[in-house]
Amino acid sequence: MSEFLAYDFMQRALAAGVVAGLLCAVVSFFVVLQRLSFAGVGIAHSALGGIAIGVLTGINPLLTAAFFCTGVAWGIGAVSKKGEVHEDSAIGVFFAVAMAFGITLISLARGYYPELFSFLFGNILAVTAGDLWLLAAVALAVLAFLALFFKELLFICFDEEAARASGLPVTPLYYALLTAVALTVVVTVKILGIVLASALLVLPAITAHQLTKNFRPLLALSLGAGLFSSVLGLWLSYRFDLPSGATIVLCGAALFFASLVFKQYRRPV
Repeated sequence: MSEFLAYDFMQRALAAGVVAGLLCAVVSFFVVLQRLSFAGVGIAHSALGGIAIGVLTGINPLLTAAFFCTGVAWGIGAVSKKGEVHEDSAIGVFFAVAMAFGITLISLARGYYPELFSFLFGNILAVTAGDLWLLAAVALAVLAFLALFFKELLFICFDEEAARASGLPVTPLYYALLTAVALTVVVTVKILGIVLASALLVLPAITAHQLTKNFRPLLALSLGAGLFSSVLGLWLSYRFDLPSGATIVLCGAALFFASLVFKQYRRPV
C-alpha cells in the first residue's frame, strides 16, 4: 500500500476515486428510487456533444459539457413531463441527437485532439490538482443540495402525486435533481469516460436495493458499495496494470452480482 501511495498521481487518483465514489453513491440512491437509471446513460453519452464544443472552441470541455448536459437533462424532463412522451423514449431521442451532434462537430475538426479519447474512455491516473478541486466543488454543491432537500426528494420519489398535493414544488425539485445528475456525470467523465460514467450512477444503489428496502440502510450500503468499488478498482488497476475506469465498474458489477446471490440464498427474516 505504501508503494501504491508513493506517487503524487496515485494520491490524486485515490482522492478522486473516493470523492467520485461517495458522490455517485448518494446520487445513485435518488437515481434508482426515481427510476432515472436510463437518464444517467443518456446524459453521460450526450456529454460527447458538450465536450466536442469545448475542444473546438478552446473553452474548458468540462464547463461546456456541464452546460450541454444540463440542457439535455432539462430537455428530457420537459419532453417527458409536458409532451406526454414516455421518459425512456425522450431519453432515447436526446441521447441519439446529442451523440450525433458531437460526432458531427468532431468530424469538422482539423488536427488531432487526444483529449477527446481521454474523455471517451476516462483516465483517473491523469487527474490533475485542478480536476480534483473541480470534482470536490461539484461534489460539495450536489451533496449540499441533496442533504438540504433530502426529505422532499424522498417524498417525490415514493409518491409524486401526494408530494404535489401536499404543496411541495415538485417540478423545480425534479429539474434540480436532473441538474445534479448531469453535473455528477460530467465530473466523473474525466475518471471513467463517457462510456462508463453512468455505471457508478446505478450500481451502488441497485446493489444496496437487493439487500434492503429501508431507505436509511439502503443509503448507507450504497455509500459503502460506491466507496469500496472505487478504491478496490483503483488498487487492482495499479496492481495488475488494468484500465482504471473499467476495473472500478467491474468491481461495482461484482458487488451487484454478489448481492443478487446473497439475496437468493439468505434466510427469510
